[in-house]
Amino acid sequence: MKSVLFTIFIYAIMSKTFAQVKNDPWLMELLQKQGSPLLRSVLDQPGVYQYQLIYTEIKRDRHQKPTFINHYLNVDRNRYFNPASTVKMPVAFASLEKLNRLGKKVTAQSPMLTDSAFSGQTAVKNDPTAESGLPSIEHYIKKIFLVSDNDAYNRLYEFMGQKELNETLWKKNYNDTRITRRFVPMTPEENRHTNPIRFLNNGQTIYTQPATYSDLQFRFPKTKILVGKGHWDQNDSLINEPMDFTTHNNLPLEDGQRLLRSVLFPESVPARQRFRLTADNYRMLYTYMSELPYESRFPAYDTAEFFDSYTKFFFFRSGKEKIPDHIRVFNKAGWSYGFLTDYCYVVDFKNKVEFMLSATLYVNKDGILNDNKYEYEETGYPFFKELGNIIYDHELHQKKSVAPDLNRWKLTYD
Repeated sequence: MKSVLFTIFIYAIMSKTFAQVKNDPWLMELLQKQGSPLLRSVLDQPGVYQYQLIYTEIKRDRHQKPTFINHYLNVDRNRYFNPASTVKMPVAFASLEKLNRLGKKVTAQSPMLTDSAFSGQTAVKNDPTAESGLPSIEHYIKKIFLVSDNDAYNRLYEFMGQKELNETLWKKNYNDTRITRRFVPMTPEENRHTNPIRFLNNGQTIYTQPATYSDLQFRFPKTKILVGKGHWDQNDSLINEPMDFTTHNNLPLEDGQRLLRSVLFPESVPARQRFRLTADNYRMLYTYMSELPYESRFPAYDTAEFFDSYTKFFFFRSGKEKIPDHIRVFNKAGWSYGFLTDYCYVVDFKNKVEFMLSATLYVNKDGILNDNKYEYEETGYPFFKELGNIIYDHELHQKKSVAPDLNRWKLTYD
């Protein structure tokens, strides 16, 4: 008990001393009291594990209008973590908004053919995983959320173009977010160039997007972002220096949480922060954010590899458990360089429970990046699983004056 009180006292001081760090002593107390020795050990070493956590309570009034109450732990938008695949989430949102700007003749289902016009680029003319055999915006979005497909992300990055993508997000007040690269080895210059693209209808071209070049001036940090004590480079050589992330993708935890909320509950954020999406767009996103690999026919996934919780870190990922039918998790997770991150909204239809949970964690004991020796299984996934279970158990025992109507989240899957 003394240890718990001391930790809470330290975090209370930190909250007042460092304005940019957000902490809620109540949340720390809850996790310390309910946590295992492993969880408490991680919580006691914020400098080592670089964790950040946002737990969002959702309370409904008698008209079902939600109010969001955020509880923070060690949240600091100035502390960098590699967002990995979580940047695929805003790219998917922005791609649908861009489609809507193009007009009704091009839809998310229109076949999308990608050509190449600069070094490092590759073309896509077909997609055998799609029912039609052809790639499309919708099919790419599906693969992004179901299994975090990298090529699908690359193709939407190319559709958006680096400049338009970032300016779209900055106009919505995500000023610290930057998306500078594909998930394939390329130089910064190659990532500024994006491919020519064609959309078809019955085999005929209905829209052509030429190759684009981004002249965007990023506001990279003046102080370099250096992680680790060494790293393996693209030539498989060990470099005994930290890895430089200064120009890499960036998505602060608060921004990722707000992005997710802006699509799940668009009416809860200012109009300028919403994506201009249609009812069909929202339904598509909700479906693929919560669909499980075994529920998909196209693509058909090997469920031994892509198990239920493959991209669902909270509650389940550690043991690869099957997710109960009465629970749905709407989320986007990412993992890379020892960083694990997940943004999620959880609904429990049986017990009338809903909440949001976002977290990031760094597990790299040897300090070497790109060696594929990260403590995901030993520390990372168990940390997320236990966090999720503690918050879920807390929610189960909360008495709410108005039970949430969760019918909008009951969706039809493949």
